[in-house]
Amino acid sequence: MNEIIVELTEISARDFFGERNQNIEILKKYYPKLRIVARGNKIKAFGEEELLEEFEKRLDMLVTHFGKYNKLDENTIERILTFDSKQDYVDTYVGGEVLLHGVSGKIIKPQTANQKKIVDLMKNNDLLFAIGPAGTGKTYTGVALAVKALKEKRVKRIILTRPAVEAGENLGFLPGDLKEKLDPYMQPLYDALRDMIPAEKLESYIEKGVIQIAPLAFMRGRTLDNAFVILDEAQNTTHAQMKMFLTRMGKHAKFMITGDPGQIDLPRRVISGLKEALLVLSNTEGIGIVYLDDKDVIRHRLVKKIIEAYKKIEHDN
Repeated sequence: MNEIIVELTEISARDFFGERNQNIEILKKYYPKLRIVARGNKIKAFGEEELLEEFEKRLDMLVTHFGKYNKLDENTIERILTFDSKQDYVDTYVGGEVLLHGVSGKIIKPQTANQKKIVDLMKNNDLLFAIGPAGTGKTYTGVALAVKALKEKRVKRIILTRPAVEAGENLGFLPGDLKEKLDPYMQPLYDALRDMIPAEKLESYIEKGVIQIAPLAFMRGRTLDNAFVILDEAQNTTHAQMKMFLTRMGKHAKFMITGDPGQIDLPRRVISGLKEALLVLSNTEGIGIVYLDDKDVIRHRLVKKIIEAYKKIEHDN
């Protein structure tokens, strides 16, 4: 039987292994055909030569990541183990562009290969569709790109919008003024901004209209120049709404559209404007499209399992 031994000399083996060797247990789950043993500061693996070579490459990526960030969680391990190649790992984690430093010095950068693809495509396209399930960082990455563009003075304002489909006809029955009624639907956008801009500055930007957060209906009749505009939850747009939004694009504008075609809240028989737009515009020059999947999930590890479980049910039906 073939064997490899990896000695951890530059990092803490105990921290790398995780509490009760939980990180090693994840490795065993992904490589069930190998016998993996962790003792002291060494990891030994026994098995077929080809599989051992692959395991050693992935282990090297994990050690590199831990040495750079001094942490390792289950989501990160799973992403590194499922990268298509070491180059994808290097591009995303090692060479991945830092978009900005957020509140309290938080480093904000792409966390997966597809998030990096969003960043790269946005440089060369004025309109980008980012499509994928919940938790894949579509909106967060988009907001980070928008804040970066504002800080670098490439745009004069950020406009974040989403259709308030859930409110429907009942919006008038909710307490408070229009802003109070609509804010719950915009909360994910506020959450992302609060990570990236100090509270006082964010409040000032909103008061001055530098950052605008509004329902999609408020976009009608406007021409959006010198702006980074994000349409979130676009799966809940109708044909007319999507066409209206797309034709708002003015000079020196960047438009990003995010959505999850698997979570449409529109009434039955109403065609999603997002699905239609992807068909109509798929081969249009100047428009980028990125499809994210469960490998890009960066929320709690259970989110990935939930998506996989629902995907199985939908496939069976």
